[in-house]
Amino acid sequence: MSGEDQRIERLISMAQRLIEALESDIAALKAGKARSLRTIEPEILKLSALYSREAAGLSTDAAKRAPAELRKRLFEATAKFRDLLGAQTRLITRLRGASEGMIRAVAEEVERRRAPLRTYGAIAQRPRASGAMLFNSVV
Repeated sequence: MSGEDQRIERLISMAQRLIEALESDIAALKAGKARSLRTIEPEILKLSALYSREAAGLSTDAAKRAPAELRKRLFEATAKFRDLLGAQTRLITRLRGASEGMIRAVAEEVERRRAPLRTYGAIAQRPRASGAMLFNSVV
């Protein structure tokens, strides 16, 4: 087995481990257990960085020269990894949007209940929200 074939085998192995982590994350997100995400574990973060470096170092010529079975396994692993990464990203984006919406709704309701009703004008008005609550847009 050539050095490039060994590199491809390593990439496939790393992709499989990352796929397992992504599948675990997707299951956790669907179950409402965002605190149990595996992809934020230090080991998986290191693996992601290593996978990225290895994948960037693999030339298309080396992939084309690889045996057909090895090339097929690499393409399948890469496609599955990309699909799962996209699914995980969509789920996290939805959860983030929902949680930010809930925070805004709660903050508006608290502000509405705290604000005294001004009755001395022609039309009774509530004061505008102070904007004292900050929203963190990072998940």
